[in-house]
Amino acid sequence: MSQNLQNTALTQRYQPVSIVGPFQDPGSCWFLPSKHSGATPAIMDNKLSPTFAQKKAEVKLNAMPWFHGKISRDRAEQLLSPKEDGLFLVRESTNFPGDYTLCVCYQGKVEHYRVKYKDNQLTIDDEEFFENLSQLVEHYEQDADGLCTQLTKSLPKKGKQDFCVDTKAFVEAGWVIQEHELELRESIGKGEFGDVMLGILRGDKVAVKMLKDSSEAAQKFLAEASLMTSLRHENLVQLLGLVFNNKNKHIYLVTEYMSKGSLVDYLRSRGRLHVTKKDQINFAFDTCSGMEYLESRKVVHRDLAARNVLISEEGVAKVSDFGLAREENFTLEGGKLPIKWTAPEALKQSKFSNKSDMWSFGILLWEIYSFGRVPYPRIPLADVVKHVEKGYKMEAPEGCPPEVYEIMRQAWDLQPDKRPTFRGVKEELGQLKSKTV
Repeated sequence: MSQNLQNTALTQRYQPVSIVGPFQDPGSCWFLPSKHSGATPAIMDNKLSPTFAQKKAEVKLNAMPWFHGKISRDRAEQLLSPKEDGLFLVRESTNFPGDYTLCVCYQGKVEHYRVKYKDNQLTIDDEEFFENLSQLVEHYEQDADGLCTQLTKSLPKKGKQDFCVDTKAFVEAGWVIQEHELELRESIGKGEFGDVMLGILRGDKVAVKMLKDSSEAAQKFLAEASLMTSLRHENLVQLLGLVFNNKNKHIYLVTEYMSKGSLVDYLRSRGRLHVTKKDQINFAFDTCSGMEYLESRKVVHRDLAARNVLISEEGVAKVSDFGLAREENFTLEGGKLPIKWTAPEALKQSKFSNKSDMWSFGILLWEIYSFGRVPYPRIPLADVVKHVEKGYKMEAPEGCPPEVYEIMRQAWDLQPDKRPTFRGVKEELGQLKSKTV
């Protein structure tokens, strides 16, 4: 395998997400299925040469409690009760797919205003134009400006609410890289939304995850980027910035370059002849360290696997692919998941937590000590869940230290609360690491 192969895991995804609206220019809002939290101080980025070092702040997600998604006109009128003047919600348009409808109460009735796209901006009256729905709502909360009444009170959506990322926030927080500063080289991986390219940013190699198509992928893309702005740890792949190309409607997500590719490819290509016991415990400890940091931040990865861990030139393992990461105890509605890596409660009840990540970490340990074999090698995929629910646990890979296998067994407890924490496992692996030569 080529040394400069960057893990295609940078672009792997398992959860289809509905989209609201077409691709928009920087400053527009991208709609996201959930949120993350946890304020951090400004980040000093020294990953590249000193000229690139600058303060960077976390990019927050903005709540849209008034956005109800795909509901009908009749349902909107039912929800808007009692019909006080100025009570409102926003829904997706049923008559004009891709557009929206602003529903406002006035004099005991509900007025429905079509919110349409014109030249990549939103408008109701072809006079006032807005870059996103949040700006539109804010405007009409200040002034009726032609509507039947000023927006005075929003009707919050019950359950899971939508959020958006304002791309201007990336500019203000210091994360935007000018396109002329980035030189693209050869493709080093492929994914669901486009290529992962080798790039040169001010003399340093970087990985460039490219999004070429519509905003159907952009909301996941920017959700990943916004989360990455709040996370910084030596065992997490570091976001360096984003490039917004207005002309071609491209977004590039630029991360540190991990020259030795994914952990699973590293293990498979080198095997027992080249991967030592010291390497294995180092990979396990590094990954656990990154996950302990996420645990401390109450962030759940939800897609932890050897394919989503990258290896640096120095042999350091770093967790990547935050596209599915969300705050703790997140519940996924629908979606496609990697069955062999996912905890039973996550598969059956869509309950994700740091404890479900621990289950996945147990599978990842098995991958490390089996030199990249596919888990549950003798069980058909359709039967894996059935076996696991009956208490089946994989046997220890050949040559696996008993202490490591015991961590796997504990990680695969059917009761999430009985699984260990990443903090505790890191301590155990640290002790084992000190004894391994």
